[in-house]
Formats: sequence, structure tokens, C-alpha cells
Amino acid sequence: MWVVLALASAFFLGLYDVEKKRSLSGNAVIPVLLVNTLICSLFFLPLIVLSACGAVAPGAELHVPRGDFHSHLLIVVKALIVLSSWISGYFAIKHLPLTIVGPVNATRPVMALLGALLIYGERLNLWQWGGVTVAIVSFFMLGRSGKKEGIDFSHNRWMALLVASAFMGAVSGLYDKYLMNPSGAGLDRLFVQGWYNLYQAVIMTAVLLAVWLPSHRKTGEEFRWSWHIPLISVFLTAADLLYFTALSYPDSMIAVVSMVRRSSVLVSFVFGALMFHEKNIRSKAVDLALLFVSLVLLLFGTLNA
Repeated sequence: MWVVLALASAFFLGLYDVEKKRSLSGNAVIPVLLVNTLICSLFFLPLIVLSACGAVAPGAELHVPRGDFHSHLLIVVKALIVLSSWISGYFAIKHLPLTIVGPVNATRPVMALLGALLIYGERLNLWQWGGVTVAIVSFFMLGRSGKKEGIDFSHNRWMALLVASAFMGAVSGLYDKYLMNPSGAGLDRLFVQGWYNLYQAVIMTAVLLAVWLPSHRKTGEEFRWSWHIPLISVFLTAADLLYFTALSYPDSMIAVVSMVRRSSVLVSFVFGALMFHEKNIRSKAVDLALLFVSLVLLLFGTLNA
């Protein structure tokens, strides 16, 4: 069941990337991200308040535990990790084609696997090392496709931000394993999702007031409302809820869930080709196919570890 939930999460995650691209076209990044975090937090704020007041009883499906100081500190750390990934990723997706952003983001399971190797002491088998190798080859081939559009992976600041975003996303996945796993922090999934969205809104409000407002007139970045912006929040919340539910299953595997979620690249890739009419689709499709081969190798290796 958790694999099905991960697949559904991947579908909504793909739509989330599409709506980010549409919302950020000619728009200021920080205000769009702030609105996104505010809307996401509003989805959970009623549950947090009702749970605190006792209207939603402990043990109920929608109950959000209060949590102690240490638990909230762990969630603040998660909010900071995710926001660092989002801020980098939002700037990158605004300036780069979706057909490049998607495949690069799909390398997160490889980063997560290498992180598990370093942090949790996990050992990679032959299949997993094969998956890592193919993913690296795919990344370099994608770099060649990018050069056809004037995007030099080694000298492009938006690519640097995209890679940083993918790296922090992998860090977030590894941290989720600790937060959600009963042998780690063992936190409730609604507690994690509800409070980290709320903390993100608070942090982004501070960023907007301290960074964007004083400088936006000089940079010329203006904010324009678009109905695509709330759709970012809707699709992200659905994707995260399905993701956290999948991780809450005792037999779920973070490596498998992360890899399945990366199939979201198919959704964004198709929209990038059909809706945004991006270039070099055939060349990028070959790169994407290689990336999926790497994910299959990683999945096979993980299931047979």
C-alpha cells in the first residue's frame, strides 16, 4: 500500500513543479514562496487549533499532537532544511527549462543513497553502485543537452542553485527517515507536516520583511497575483500528505519511497514539452531514460539488499 501512496505522491509532485513554473514566470520568487507556505500552513492550522482545544481527540485520525520542546526544535530544523531547498529550487525553476529541472531533481535518490552510506553506515550492493554510476552518466549527458540551449552546467548559477536544491532535498529525505521512523524520533506524521508548514510560513515572512522588501525596488522584482500560486500549495500538500502516510507504514523504505516519488519527473517533463514547448526533447528524453534505468537498478538493489 505504501508504494501506491508513493506513486500518487509522485503524480501530485509533478503537477506541483508545473504550477511552480507557471507561477514564477515574470514573478518575484520570495513573495510567491511566502504565499505558498502561508496557504500550506492554513490547511493544517485548524487541525492544530482544534487538537489543542480538545475538539479533535487524541487518537483520532486528524489529531495533531502538541509535542514537547525537543520535538518542535526538530521540526524547526526540518523547516530550515526544506526552505533552503525550496528557495534555491524556486530561483532555478524560474530561469531553467522544466525538462532540465525535472531530471536533475530526480537524482535526489542517488544523493540520499550516498547520504545513507555516509550517515547511517549502509553498504551499497552491486546493483546500487550500478544505479549510482548510470545516474552520474545521465547527469553528464543532460549537461551536453543543456549546452545546446546555452546552459553550461559548470558555470551557470541557476544550475548551481538547482543542484544545491536537489542536495538539500536529499538531506531532507534522510532527516525524514529519522523523524518518522519509530527507531528514530518516531514523530506523528500530521505533527511533522502541520508544524513544519507553520514554521516555514513564519520563517518566510521574516525573509520577505528582512530581505525582499528592502531590495525589490532596486532589483525591479515585482509580485503579481496568479491563481496558479494556490495550486502550488494544493498539489504540494497532497503530495506531502501521501508521502508522510507512506513513510508511517512500519515496513516502508525511505530509499524506495524517494525513488518512486522521483517518477514525478515524467509529469513535469511531458508538460515542459507540450505546454512550454521546450527544446531538445529527444536528446533529453534519452537522458531521462538513462536516469530511470539508474532508478530501477537502485530500486532492485534496495529490495534485494
